[in-house]
Amino acid sequence: MISRRNIRVKVMQTLYACSTEAEQNSKVPSPSKVLDQHFNQTRSLFVYLIYFLTQIARYAEKDAHKRASKFIPSENDLNVNTKLAGSSLLWQILEDKQLEEQLKKDKPENLIDEELVKKIYNQLVKTPEYQQYISVSQQNKQEDRKIFEFILNDYMLGNEEFINHTEELFSNWSDDGEMVVQLLQTYLHKPGSAKFQEMISPDKARFAQQLLTTVLDKNAYLLEFITPKLKNWDPERIALLDMVIMKMGVAEFLYFETIPPKVTINEYIDLAKEYSTAQSGHFVNGILDNIHKELVQEGRLKKTDYKKA
Repeated sequence: MISRRNIRVKVMQTLYACSTEAEQNSKVPSPSKVLDQHFNQTRSLFVYLIYFLTQIARYAEKDAHKRASKFIPSENDLNVNTKLAGSSLLWQILEDKQLEEQLKKDKPENLIDEELVKKIYNQLVKTPEYQQYISVSQQNKQEDRKIFEFILNDYMLGNEEFINHTEELFSNWSDDGEMVVQLLQTYLHKPGSAKFQEMISPDKARFAQQLLTTVLDKNAYLLEFITPKLKNWDPERIALLDMVIMKMGVAEFLYFETIPPKVTINEYIDLAKEYSTAQSGHFVNGILDNIHKELVQEGRLKKTDYKKA
C-alpha cells in the first residue's frame, strides 16, 4: 500500500534524525523503531481520514435528533433527511472489523474537532449535490460513493480549515497526504479491503529495513565512493540531508540488484529538490551520476534484469 517513494522518504528521515542526534551527542534511538513509527503515522493518518469522513456522514442523524429535540420544533426540524447516515456505504465502513480494531487502538475520537465536523456538514447540506442525493429515496451504492467522494474532495481536501487541522495533528501530512488520499479513494470503492496492520507489504518492508541497515552498516564504505567526488565542494557546506540522500543512492547502486540505476538517481534527485536546499537536486545529480559512471567503467555495478527478478 505504501509506495517505494514514501519508503525512501521515511528511511531518509530516520537516517537524518539519527545523524542529528549523533552530532548533538544525544542518545541515538533505535533506527528500526524510528522507522516503524513513521509507518505507524501513515496508518494513523489513513484511519483518521476514514473516521472524519464517517463522522460527517453520521452527523445527519445527530442533526435530526438535535432539531427534533427543540422546545418547539418546526416542520423542517422534524423532517431532517438522514439518508446519508443510513447509507449502505457508511455501514459497510462501520462494520469493517479490521477498521474497528484499528479505531480501538488509535482512538481518533480523541483528536476529532466536532465543531469542524458540524461546520462541514452544515455547508454540505446546502449544496445542490447533496440535495440531489437526498431527493432519491432508495439506496444506491454508486450514488453513495459519489456523495462520499464529493465530501472528501470538496469539503475535506478542498477545505483549508480541514487541511490546517490535519497538519496540526499529523506532521507527515505533506509526505503522505497524496498517497493516503489515494488509499482512501480505493477503500471507498471496496470497504473492508484495507489491511490496516499491513500498510506496507512484506517485500516493501524488507526493502525499507534493508535500505536502512545497509546505509548504517556500510556507512564508511559508502563514504569512500562519495568523498573523492567532493573535492570541488566545501564539505562543511554540504547539507547533512544531502549526505544522507547520497549514501542511500550509492547503497542502492551497490546492494539492490533489481533497482535500475536510472530509477535510483531520479528518485534521489527528486527527494533532494523537495526536502533539501535549492541547489541540492543539481548537486546530488552530479555526485550520483559520477559514481554510477565510475562503477560501470570499473565493472563493479552488478544489476540484474529487474523485470525478470
